[in-house]
Amino acid sequence: MKLPYAEPFRIKMVEEIRQSTKEEREEWLKKANFNLFNLKSSQVFIDLLTDSGTGAMSDQQWGAMMTGDESYAGSRSFDKLHETVQNITGYQYLLPTHQGRAAENVLFSVLVKDGDIVPGNSHFDTTKGHIEIRKAHAVDCTIDEAFDIENPHPFKGNIDLQKLENVYKRYPKEKIPFCLITITCNSSGGQPVSLENMKAVKELSDRYGIPIYFDSARFAENAYFIKMREKGQENRTIKEIAKEAFSYGVGMTMSSKKDGLVNIGGFIALNDAEIFKKASNFTIIFEGFITYGGMAGRDMAALAVGLNEATEFEYLESRISQVEYLGNKLIEFGIPVQKPIGGHAVFIDALGFLPDVPREEYPAQTLANEIYKEAGIRTVEIGTLLADRDPETRENRYPKLELVRLAIPRRTYTNNHMDYIAVAIKNVYDRRDEIKKGYNIVWESEILRHFTVELEKA
Repeated sequence: MKLPYAEPFRIKMVEEIRQSTKEEREEWLKKANFNLFNLKSSQVFIDLLTDSGTGAMSDQQWGAMMTGDESYAGSRSFDKLHETVQNITGYQYLLPTHQGRAAENVLFSVLVKDGDIVPGNSHFDTTKGHIEIRKAHAVDCTIDEAFDIENPHPFKGNIDLQKLENVYKRYPKEKIPFCLITITCNSSGGQPVSLENMKAVKELSDRYGIPIYFDSARFAENAYFIKMREKGQENRTIKEIAKEAFSYGVGMTMSSKKDGLVNIGGFIALNDAEIFKKASNFTIIFEGFITYGGMAGRDMAALAVGLNEATEFEYLESRISQVEYLGNKLIEFGIPVQKPIGGHAVFIDALGFLPDVPREEYPAQTLANEIYKEAGIRTVEIGTLLADRDPETRENRYPKLELVRLAIPRRTYTNNHMDYIAVAIKNVYDRRDEIKKGYNIVWESEILRHFTVELEKA
């Protein structure tokens, strides 16, 4: 008899979580202005708001923290991190930052200016925010298959080469500082980009003299999907695949709180000495000295270990299998989700789930709130609230997909929790015909509104 699958780790420490009543949750949600970001963690039973910085570190990572070097300049922890990043990415220069959006802020301060065009595959919220706050424009060139939740395309994060070339033809080279490839592509459902597509994007971009950068928060999960789905890659290691992927670009930003397996941190890795020098100045202004960049030495030490752990097949198989387990449970219950299941999260199609809620009343946010009221599960809207307003017209931008993301923290919950989540969402699905009204905005910020928006029932 074949042995069943078992996780490649055992649990050393647990944290108590409390179940609340539905009456408590309804009151807490009202006080939070119906914005799940405003809830206290003690008011949440299972937290799927994000997979960013919410995972569990290994004993080896905790051990590395004890030997972290807290020197302001030239710390040993930086040297170890630098060596690790070079080995995995092939990039020569490293600038640590306190998290991924800080890396974007530093790098885009060098590269992006007023009126620029930055094409890519469904830029995520902070990325688009850092582009638009500089009065530049992000252009989505993701393949059309990404927006059909039933389409089984294995690489829905791919860039459409014709869409990209149309951008290159329409705008002068001087207005396009780079093409950004996000791996995996969060906004399209945690979907991967194939090596074949990366190579083709590089060849096309080279013809127009446009460099490629990577948003690399989940690069290891992307490499896992390449190994499992792309012909000819099945016998390669995750590290080999990742290094080839990065060879098609000239630099990267990283939120280490995802595939770095740490609770804080980020970095920029580059091969261009001049851009490194310019970015170093912004690192010093915004973050700290160039060999710590807003990170403690102990956190850099834990990150160096985490990057190596995250690029091992056994870890990735365990992590992504759990996400697939939840996704398949929801599919069994008839719940519309983005297929195939993504790497870090399951994405529910809110328009298919709640067809009676008008787009202008934010159906994805409505569904996320209903899931919380049902079972104390906090999720996040990836829809119209996140898409924000057009910076020029100030009208709502309605994305092609209105999604609720169930982001699974790494090495944190068991499959019993996944079963609980699935049944809770089925319970909401069974009463979906009763949900016909959503929410109106009471107050919103000028940019990245979904973090702090205040809502009222419509």
